Amino acid sequence: MKPRIYTPEEIGKIKVSARLVGDTLAEVAKMIAPGVRTIELDRRAETFIRANGAIPACKGYEGFPFTLCISVNEVVVHGFPSERELKEGDIVSVDCVVEKDGYFGDSAYTFMVGNVEEPVRNLLEATKASLYKGIAQAKAGMRTGDIGHAVQSYVEARGYGVVRELCGHGVGSRMHEKPDVLNYGNMGSGTLLKEGMVIAIEPMITLGKRNIGIARNDWEVYTLDGKPAAHFEHSVAITASEAEILSSFDKVEQVIKNK
Repeated sequence: MKPRIYTPEEIGKIKVSARLVGDTLAEVAKMIAPGVRTIELDRRAETFIRANGAIPACKGYEGFPFTLCISVNEVVVHGFPSERELKEGDIVSVDCVVEKDGYFGDSAYTFMVGNVEEPVRNLLEATKASLYKGIAQAKAGMRTGDIGHAVQSYVEARGYGVVRELCGHGVGSRMHEKPDVLNYGNMGSGTLLKEGMVIAIEPMITLGKRNIGIARNDWEVYTLDGKPAAHFEHSVAITASEAEILSSFDKVEQVIKNK
């Protein structure tokens, strides 16, 4: 199936959903602290999304039983919310997808719980920076390999690992669409980006080696060496010039700043 080209009106609806994801992550950010159970974050997110007339799209997707993917420390992505309490020094990736009026928005942010060791803080900073390096390549006439190369070259130069078994994707009228958006690759390779495409770019970067395993629940992805991983994600629309970032971290980071 070819990547879908969306009209400006449709992109506007995707943006509404993507911004609601940002608002949801900001609600979660208010709660993140030592002693908080991750299932409490999930319940708050579901309540907030439904109160805003939207659907928590992850819940029930291919059997996934929760609203949020909550991934702590060595869990890269797709972590299950649980009775686990967050601890001082943890990092926690929160990935959220909402559907509103038939269109999907997707975004993720990795939070620090209290005081986090400097090497882990640096991992988060580099992962987030690599997201924007990738977004800078997301314009009409470029290719998905240009995005992947930008992410990979930035983080590997700093000694981090790039998870290769998982990737970003198209997003819009479905949660996952073509094209695949790898976080590694060669310039000039991959799918040609065209104006009107909408993609989710989501670097998944490890402090140690890039090798991963899958938990017995068939969802949680973790680093084999047990070292932390970070994950940041934006939904972006391809335009003739620079990409339009449809999701937003602004409210999330305002909450973090005010804590």
